Amino acid sequence: MTAPLLARRTADIQPFHVMELLRRARELEAQGRDIIHMEVGEPDFPTPQPMVEAAQRVLAGGDVHYTAALGLPALREAIARFYHERFGAEVAPERIIVTAGASGALMLALAATTDPGDEWLLPDPGYPSNRHLVRGFEGVARALAVDAGSRYQPTAGQVDAAWGPRSRGLMVATPSNPTGTLLSGEEIEALHRVTGARGGLLLVDEIYQGLTYGVEASTALSRPALAAADDLFVVNSFSKYFGMTGWRLGWLVVPPAYVREIEKLAQHFFIAPSTPAQHAALAAFTPATLDILEARRAEFAARRDILLPALRELGFDIATEPQGAFYIYADVSPLADDAEALARRLIEEAGVAATPGLDFGHHLAARHLRIAYTTRGERLLEAVERMRRVL
Repeated sequence: MTAPLLARRTADIQPFHVMELLRRARELEAQGRDIIHMEVGEPDFPTPQPMVEAAQRVLAGGDVHYTAALGLPALREAIARFYHERFGAEVAPERIIVTAGASGALMLALAATTDPGDEWLLPDPGYPSNRHLVRGFEGVARALAVDAGSRYQPTAGQVDAAWGPRSRGLMVATPSNPTGTLLSGEEIEALHRVTGARGGLLLVDEIYQGLTYGVEASTALSRPALAAADDLFVVNSFSKYFGMTGWRLGWLVVPPAYVREIEKLAQHFFIAPSTPAQHAALAAFTPATLDILEARRAEFAARRDILLPALRELGFDIATEPQGAFYIYADVSPLADDAEALARRLIEEAGVAATPGLDFGHHLAARHLRIAYTTRGERLLEAVERMRRVL
């Protein structure tokens, strides 16, 4: 049997370790074990009923055909109104591109801007797929080591020092995965001044927008200096705050000069986003749905407030408290030498699944676990007791 004719880039694409961990969890569950899932970034709430009903009406009518490649005009307009009503941001609907999940948005942004050998600067730790998507388009992901001292976010000085002759842009996330930390509007503007002065791009991942605690949700697009910037891309998603993970729908806000080129890419990559998902998303911005979503945000805040002190009492070191998303990035070094080995021990001996830091980069990865509070409070407390017995 001859060797497969794989592209060289595939050798650089690492597995998504959290999915490997989930597979093991499913194996144990098939054996009758009870596993408490704190590994996958997926809310445990169902999609809000008004959105489900909107999709059902479309399916019942039978008109489930392709939409325009950039998405339903009515949905692009609804997203623009949401920016205006919730954040006071003026975003033209023509700049909003509805995509096959936030991953589709990232693919389109990178495909439109990245030539072979171009570098993107990314914080480490950070969302793992970002660096692999850069590699997928023949770019180079350059890691910026961040830690609790900067709330796991890159600083303008750090970006300026790291910028090189092949640097094309900087990718940041607020709230971030895996740390749940935020960038202020002033910090985003400072980062934008650096990338702009270098002739580069800034891509802001806001897919956890709406899931913030003790601070109001925000967008880079509400900053006057950024609202009409011709070098700023903003990625968002219906998965996290809106509870539509399996529907695979997101959006991308682009400068006007990029719309036509990204439209061509979208036509070939995806044809169009999912039609039922888009009609469901039209109901996302109604008062009834938003009331449901805000109640869920309050529940996530309560879960965070349960889990943070409990993990600290167990001995985990959590130097920076999350203000968004639904993750706690915990330093395990007071308890174990290797976070990956600890994650394996917890799932095998305690039936608790958490994600080792190696999924999110290299900087201090062996010292950290990402623990998601995407399950109800009593299960979180049970997980803590199970971990206590093992530790």
